[in-house]
Amino acid sequence: MPSAASRQSRISISGSKSETNRLLLLQAQYPVIALDNVSDSDDSTAMVEALKSKDPVIDIHHAGTTMRFLSAYFSAQEGKEVILTGSSRMKERPIKILVEALKQLGADIQYVENEGFPPLKISGKKLTQHKVTLPADVSSQYISALLLVAPQLENGLELTLEGKITSVPYINMTLALLHEIGIETVFDGNKISVVPKKELHGPQQLTVESDWSSASYFYSIAALSEEGTEITLSSYKQNSLQGDSVLAEIYKSFGVMTHFSDNSILLKKTVKGIQAINYDLNASPDIAQTIAVTCFGLGTGCHLTGLHTLKIKETDRLEALKTELTKLGAIVAVTDYSLTLEPSSGIMENVSVSTYQDHRMAMAFAPLAVKVGIRIEDAEVVSKSYPAFWSDLKSMGFRISEI
Repeated sequence: MPSAASRQSRISISGSKSETNRLLLLQAQYPVIALDNVSDSDDSTAMVEALKSKDPVIDIHHAGTTMRFLSAYFSAQEGKEVILTGSSRMKERPIKILVEALKQLGADIQYVENEGFPPLKISGKKLTQHKVTLPADVSSQYISALLLVAPQLENGLELTLEGKITSVPYINMTLALLHEIGIETVFDGNKISVVPKKELHGPQQLTVESDWSSASYFYSIAALSEEGTEITLSSYKQNSLQGDSVLAEIYKSFGVMTHFSDNSILLKKTVKGIQAINYDLNASPDIAQTIAVTCFGLGTGCHLTGLHTLKIKETDRLEALKTELTKLGAIVAVTDYSLTLEPSSGIMENVSVSTYQDHRMAMAFAPLAVKVGIRIEDAEVVSKSYPAFWSDLKSMGFRISEI
């Protein structure tokens, strides 16, 4: 039997992982910063533990953002030598582009096992070079990693991006957080400049906005539920720095309206019928899984593009989506940068969805429980970004049991 979400629910979601990890790195460089509403995700916990670790070998497990940000951070920590390692999947995730960029700045980094992949041996030193060139279509985390350490570099940073820039909202988030603490930056065309600043006037108290990526699963639940369903989520801003806040606009296509009030958002399902949709998610690829599953649950088709970074995430998310949606009865085609889903007339019941050690696979498929019974394998993987996910679904009336 499917689970039915309560007609009215209220959920508090912890701070954005993306904002938290950026601010934790800035806090490590500027201790006058104090943070409220930090993320309780595994990735952010890994960042906290790594930054305070005295061990010469630092294991960040599955935390991709942490690996990239800390590679830049430790490169600029004069006299600090570490080996930065992670899970078996982390050792398969490429990092050569970031390493080469850091070497342009003068960093001393060596590959411990395989060329182009973690683990990395990093010998921190004063980085005096300030000009770096990167392909613009790389993961925005590479770019943000450089920007976050830029104010501490002897001569700041002048970063040139070649080609079409990927995930601009995440770059803008990083620059906005730098600006919030008083760092001067300029983003003009394909060039980003950051002015050096060794110290801040403090103290500075910053509050992390709740995570919009986590909100996406409740948008999906609302879309799959009956008209009149309402879900209130906190704490959110209408002028969010997070690229995934585009959810509020995208989910209008699924009959879900978003109302902002008192640092909360009210999601309300208003209409049934929708048409096949076509979206370029280049600026917000983390919500692609949620949108694809929502479309399937509603029986409509979709064509999603701008997804080339999904192949190097916790798993190859495009192939994983194709495999699991097909199990449920979908007709799906993927390329290296797109996903096309055909309209469908039903969902196979009691299918067991594999999650591939990927938190977003687990959470993206869970809303289908509004329509049919579904099994999620390795369900605890959600702790990577949203440890309270299953308890929050229970509070909404979903029937959840371990298998």
